Amino acid sequence: MSRSAASTRRTAVAAAGALTASLVLAACGSGDGGASSGSGGSFEAADCPEQPTTVWAKPSSGARHTVRTAMGDVQVPAAPKRVVVLDTAELDSAVTVGVRPVGATRSDVATGFLDYLSKDEVAGIEDVGKIGAPNLEAVAALKPDLILSSKVRDGVRYDALKKIAPTVLTESTGYPWKQNFATHADALGKIPEAKQAVAAYEAHARQVTEALGGAAKAKQLRTNVVRFIEGADTRIYGCRSYIGTVLDDLGTGPTDVVDGAKDGLMTEISPEQANKADANVVFYATYGSPQKSKEAEITGGALWKNMTAVKGGKSFRVDDQLWIQGIGYTAADKILDEIRQRLVKKG
Repeated sequence: MSRSAASTRRTAVAAAGALTASLVLAACGSGDGGASSGSGGSFEAADCPEQPTTVWAKPSSGARHTVRTAMGDVQVPAAPKRVVVLDTAELDSAVTVGVRPVGATRSDVATGFLDYLSKDEVAGIEDVGKIGAPNLEAVAALKPDLILSSKVRDGVRYDALKKIAPTVLTESTGYPWKQNFATHADALGKIPEAKQAVAAYEAHARQVTEALGGAAKAKQLRTNVVRFIEGADTRIYGCRSYIGTVLDDLGTGPTDVVDGAKDGLMTEISPEQANKADANVVFYATYGSPQKSKEAEITGGALWKNMTAVKGGKSFRVDDQLWIQGIGYTAADKILDEIRQRLVKKG
């Protein structure tokens, strides 16, 4: 969904009726430059590009059809029955369109499959190893008729994978997740179901935007997403990240601290730069232990505690598996629900 189309639809929704709820924010100003920080300055909006338009293939009516992939055209069954997925986005895509894979790789988390998926949704799915290091013997033993992954994860294994089953790889993961979803849907023979899921998500996003006060207020709201990572610097996610696109679908987004980020993905900061994460609202997640990721150190320090978002009660710890690792429409819908729950006054 492009920024211009989203803005038009959201404005129409806002004008059509009264708001269902009002946003409670300590720091909301006016003007195109972002909301007042409450400390005499302002949070400037990042210079985010419009999201690319999703291109859909035409549904196939034959027993097999061709899917365009990062590795060239691949012939796949019209309705694959035994699907193996090798990353979290592919698992989310399958679940979203009602396909239960026979096998999937797991994230490096104690729960195995990501915890935002219910036990019913992942019941019976065989664990075929960690993401980026699948057990090819375990994959072959499942006798799949389709394998889904990306070039960035499994390009080096493509020749081995395609000997097991038709293998559809997208180029990458993360930012192009909407186009990747369309490719997954094509490979799964579920384009109509996928388009329904997208339409439902877009309607959901418009509803949350309306609840935040409408498109104009959402545009003024600066929302930074921070991730503490064991063994790495702290990240503030940019416009061209998965979570960046979800925020953009609401009309909000990060501060200009992410401008100039490599590939638009993220800006990295040290503990001594913690206050660079400040915004009207800060959502933060942790990969690894709170101690080893420096979450405890940073959030317990004066720089963090004195941020506008923290002092105003607008700093929220969120689930890393959902907000960062999920990368799909099922995850995005749950994130929208959480944003509304956190930011919108009930009653």
